Amino acid sequence: MAEPGGLNGATEHHGKGHRARLRQRLLNGRGDALLDHELIEYLLALAIPRRDTKPLAKQLVEEFGGLPGLLTADGETLKNVKGMGETSAAAIKIVQVAALRLLSEPVRDQPILTSWQALLDYLRADMAHLVHERVRVLHLNTKNQLIRDELVSEGSIDQAAIYTREVIRRALELGSAAIILVHNHPSGDSSPSRQDIAVTKDICDAGRKLGIAVHDHIIIGKDGHTSFRSKGLM
Repeated sequence: MAEPGGLNGATEHHGKGHRARLRQRLLNGRGDALLDHELIEYLLALAIPRRDTKPLAKQLVEEFGGLPGLLTADGETLKNVKGMGETSAAAIKIVQVAALRLLSEPVRDQPILTSWQALLDYLRADMAHLVHERVRVLHLNTKNQLIRDELVSEGSIDQAAIYTREVIRRALELGSAAIILVHNHPSGDSSPSRQDIAVTKDICDAGRKLGIAVHDHIIIGKDGHTSFRSKGLM
């Protein structure tokens, strides 16, 4: 199905000159001067070429609370916004994928403990604005290099399950020398709950008995992040 205002007989819009000016600003290296909605406007223009995408871009940025919330929104949610469609939703999601791939490169190529800030930047970009809680486990080899980044649980707006037995079993299957636990707090507050502290202790104790180190548990929120190791919680 064609995007609204797409190639099925829609008339030309009257913002072609504005779009050309946006293009020149991007190509001339002045993209940092573009407002968030202007970036989305031009991106949507590539997906919906015969439509004035400025109103839709402004609506999306406002509805999702800014650029980070928009880029991390679920694809189905984006498709269901009036004026959007599969092609325009995919255009937004490909920006997120490209950005995460760029941020994750130093994490993949270097020992995690020597690229810690890069890891935090990557995790915040990926998880800080999610509306549901997710738990993931980073599996490391004996050189502390990332061998697997796995989503282990996805839940509601305030809870996702994590089971000590499953985390340790998977680490044994992969031959992980160490793991890093990560989850997000959709509330925005990265402070750990008593349950977070308790389950972390259980996983640390179980891993220690089997020679699997738990380097850290990181909670990601809009307010920043909390490292259990830095806080002395493990």
